Amino acid sequence: MNAALDNPFTRALKELGASLPRPEAVLCVSAHWLTEGELRVNGSAPFETIHDFFGFPEELYRIAYSPPPALKAARAAASLLSTVPEPEARGLDHGAWTVLRMMYPEADIPVFQLSVDYQAEGKSQYELGRRLSPLRDRGVLILGSGNIAHNLALMDPDMDAPPFAWNTGFDMRVKEYIDSGRRPELADYLKLPGGQFSVPTPDHYWPFLVALGAGLDDRASYPYEGYQHASLSMRAVRFG
Repeated sequence: MNAALDNPFTRALKELGASLPRPEAVLCVSAHWLTEGELRVNGSAPFETIHDFFGFPEELYRIAYSPPPALKAARAAASLLSTVPEPEARGLDHGAWTVLRMMYPEADIPVFQLSVDYQAEGKSQYELGRRLSPLRDRGVLILGSGNIAHNLALMDPDMDAPPFAWNTGFDMRVKEYIDSGRRPELADYLKLPGGQFSVPTPDHYWPFLVALGAGLDDRASYPYEGYQHASLSMRAVRFG
């Protein structure tokens, strides 16, 4: 629902987009493009807006967001990863367009996506980000769209419900590890307090690890820190 709301989280993302240097292109790694045992990129054709969710208010299904495809940058990413095929004609899923629409409402910055290999382990996701980091020197913003804590089974219907202790505990431990130079250890999220509840399935955590790796050892800042529905961490992390 954040895509259609005006709240502290959405305002923080709008302010983030306005404060960042204008990128040449954006690579979005979203929790809503999952592949099994492979990686794929899109960006070979104009984007359709994929409304890959059900049971939400009609206004969300009327939203369209179609930035230009970043074909050149997509090919550069595929070249860095060597085993990725040519960019395909796939639209933007809601993990991508909801965030991009807040950060870049004019839809005038070229975009492409990299899928998430759901079968790969946490260490591989982190190392993937390291391999993608040279794109930053070409003016590509690497954006991970997911949640540090994401447990839909335990969601409270009230967006402003107080967060569970395991949510805040896990979220704050992640921040501690980022700031203290223990970033590679975050790949083993089940070793952290609250990890089993905060990351019951890793689909929403993997994009964070990719962005974490791509951030190298750059200083981290936090454009937004907060929680929704008791079981979601909405923390946003900026590297560099």
